[in-house]
Amino acid sequence: MQNYKIVADSSCDFTALDGACFEAAPLKIITSACEYTDDAKLNVEEMVSTLLTYSGKSSTSCPNVGDWLGAFGDAENVFCVTITATLSGSYNAAMQAKAHYEELYPGRRVYVLNSLSAGAEIGLILHKMRELVQTDLSFDEICAEIDAYSKKTGLLFILESMQNLANNGRVSPLVAKMAGLLGIRVIGKASDRGDLEQLHKARGEKKMVEMTVQTLTDLGLKTGKVFIAHCLNEAAAQKVKEALLAKLPSVSVEIYPTGGLCSFYAEKGGLMIGFEKV
Repeated sequence: MQNYKIVADSSCDFTALDGACFEAAPLKIITSACEYTDDAKLNVEEMVSTLLTYSGKSSTSCPNVGDWLGAFGDAENVFCVTITATLSGSYNAAMQAKAHYEELYPGRRVYVLNSLSAGAEIGLILHKMRELVQTDLSFDEICAEIDAYSKKTGLLFILESMQNLANNGRVSPLVAKMAGLLGIRVIGKASDRGDLEQLHKARGEKKMVEMTVQTLTDLGLKTGKVFIAHCLNEAAAQKVKEALLAKLPSVSVEIYPTGGLCSFYAEKGGLMIGFEKV
């Protein structure tokens, strides 16, 4: 496809997409002491380290309409995906930008997908977008293919800490404190509603790996792609990959670090796993 652009907010974990015209509109992580912009310049490890000792309130800020318009650039065909609208205003802002862009430039088209997810699942969708724009399909046909594909992907998350979720008001401080004291890993998924659904609790890394692999297969993983994004925990990501390949040799697994926004929510040690369902 000629004159296209693939766009996401920075919850996708990527600042570049090899072989595609791509841009990520940054979200921001805000504390009383500092504001972090989730772009290629952000030192994620430093941010995570600083937040480990921070106990005040924190919040996030999504791209505004102007940010999205800047990301669209001057492309005739824009394919955009956002973090779940249940947890962020990013999708609504992108939809407002779409309406303004199409009114300003008659004939140009913008597609916006509410991922109902974040992180590694969005990564899978972006790679599918890149594949589709390299075909001879029309704009509408590509949109239909993306819609269908997004219904066949899922997100599993594994958290060692929930301090930032507590500081952000997502979980109770007591729940977060107990998880940290007991060494419990919380395993959950992005629900069909686009919110976070807790599934299991695992004590210790070995049990976490076993339960993660079993949960992925229970949720429909048999073959296809798996993206494992980790927050400063490549060793655990590698163990999950090895266990997955031992049980499902035909899957393709890619490991990479989380960006700023996903590192904020996953916290040090956390994993976010995007996977294709049957």
